[in-house]
Amino acid sequence: MSSAPTLSAWSAPGIGSAVGLIGLYLALQVGVGMLGVALLHRMQEAATGALQPAQTAILAFAAVGTAAFAVVLLARWRWPRLWPGRTPPGFGVCAVPQWRWLLIAVLVGLLAPWLGGVITHVLARGHEVGQNVEQIVRNAPLGGRIALAVLAISIAPVAEELLFRGVLLSALIPRCGLPVGALLSAAAFAAIHLPGLGWHWYALPQLLLLGVALAWLRVHGHSLWPAVLAHGVHNALALGVLFSALGAGV
Repeated sequence: MSSAPTLSAWSAPGIGSAVGLIGLYLALQVGVGMLGVALLHRMQEAATGALQPAQTAILAFAAVGTAAFAVVLLARWRWPRLWPGRTPPGFGVCAVPQWRWLLIAVLVGLLAPWLGGVITHVLARGHEVGQNVEQIVRNAPLGGRIALAVLAISIAPVAEELLFRGVLLSALIPRCGLPVGALLSAAAFAAIHLPGLGWHWYALPQLLLLGVALAWLRVHGHSLWPAVLAHGVHNALALGVLFSALGAGV
């Protein structure tokens, strides 16, 4: 099977463009969420009223889903030549991975949260690391939980892997080299998730570990999809633990 032609550093996205696209992804989530809240309050004629749990789940799905759709389309429009590249600065979206890398990805997705959880537990010294999604899931009806699961397992991993292991990593490697590029992309990935973890610094090592593992999968798997799969498995495992805890009344 022939591979895509090698792309030079001059073909890589700029670091500013990559960071800007990540910023747009976050801003769209906030903007769509705020717009949705305003519209719901207007419809209910209660500007200070609390949203129903189902409405909160729908808003989360709409906000992240809209942002994901927008950045994927924009990346496709902005860098069409990088889409099929099997190695950075290509994005690896159209590259078909070997089966063994998909199996390795599943293993990474299962082991990373366990190992990261052990590290976080040691650093947290008994403090809980709560997530904003826990409150949404806790009160959401079954339909809302299913929507949030689809979001966390498929939509968010595709968009975030394209942003961090596709665009940003492709911008960093030609300029910083693979080790530094992988670490910086993992640090950016960890940073955007900290607000959802209550800004607890001791959650950073787990996120950094996952980010580095995903970068390793992207580069050595010669496709973006092993990283997407591992990310989805990681999120599915975390949601499974949360759903089990809620089912047990914890």
